[in-house]
Amino acid sequence: MVRPLSVCYVHEMTISPCSPKFEPHDSRSSLDNLDFVVVDVETACARVSSICQIGIVGFKDGQEVFAYETLVDPRDEFAPFNVGIHGIRPDHVAGKPTFGDIHGVIDGYLGNRVTVAHSWFDKGALAAACRLGDHAPIAARWLDSVRVAKQAWPQLANHKLNVLSRFLGIEHRHHDALSDARAAGWVIIKAIEHTGIGLQGWLANSTPPRAKPPAPADEGPLKGERVVILGEEADGRLAAFIASRGGRVVRSAGSTTTILVIATAQPYGRWVGTSRLYRRAKELQEMGRPLTIISEEELRRKVCAEAVPA
Repeated sequence: MVRPLSVCYVHEMTISPCSPKFEPHDSRSSLDNLDFVVVDVETACARVSSICQIGIVGFKDGQEVFAYETLVDPRDEFAPFNVGIHGIRPDHVAGKPTFGDIHGVIDGYLGNRVTVAHSWFDKGALAAACRLGDHAPIAARWLDSVRVAKQAWPQLANHKLNVLSRFLGIEHRHHDALSDARAAGWVIIKAIEHTGIGLQGWLANSTPPRAKPPAPADEGPLKGERVVILGEEADGRLAAFIASRGGRVVRSAGSTTTILVIATAQPYGRWVGTSRLYRRAKELQEMGRPLTIISEEELRRKVCAEAVPA
C-alpha cells in the first residue's frame, strides 16, 4: 500500500543497488554523459487521465541526481480496483495540486528530454491529462524500459517491474510512483552495463510506428461516413467495428468528418466537453457542417438496427 504523502519534494541523492553477476563488460563509456529522466504515474480509475500520483527521477552519468514526487487531485472518482493496487484514496489527495497546477513542473522536468517509462501507459496518461485540461502536450523523446528489458534479458518469463527489480537487486516498492520511476531508471542503467548498448542505441527505432486505421469494408450501414473517435486510438476495437461496417476512420475532426463517436472506454469521463476534439466537433456543427456526435453504445445500436432486414 502507498504511504500517504503530504508534500511534493525534490532532493539529490545517490543510490548504488546491488546487481546480479553478469559477464564482465566495460560500459563506462556508455554511462559517461548519460542524461535521462524517468516518470511513473498512478491513476484513480480506468480513465487514464485520472492521475493521482506522479514520480519523476533524473539520472546522469549512471547515477540518480534528483527525485520529485507528489500526490495529485485527479478531480475524478476512485475505483476500488485502482485503490486496491496503489492504496491511494480520495482523502489522501484532498487539498493536493491538480494536474493543471503541476503541468509546468512536469514539463520542466520532461520537456525536450529523453524520458523513460515502463511501458507506454505513462506516456498515454500524461497525454490524456494534457488533453483533458487543454494543456500543451509534453514534448519528450520517449524510451520504453519494458522493450529494453526484453532485449537485455530475454530469458526472463516476464518483464514486470517487480520481477526485474528482484532479478537485478533493485530496492522497489511496487505501485508507488516514485519507487516505480526509480526502479525503471535503474533497469536502463543495468541494461546499458549488461549489454554495452548506450542510450542512443536503445533510442534508435524505439518508438513504434503509428498504426494505420483499418480500411473500410466495401459495403455496410456506415459506408460513406468519415468517423473520428474520442477516447480510443484509430486502430482499436471500436475502429475495427466501424471499418467492418463500411465507415472510414479518421484521426481528427475536419470539414469532411460526419460522425464523432465517444468510445465507452474514453478517458474524459463526465468531462467530455472539455476535450479539444469534442469542442472542435461542436464548432463544426455550429458552422453548419452535417456532423453527428454520438456515443459508442448509440452507434452500435443504430448500426445493428439498420443491419436487420425489414
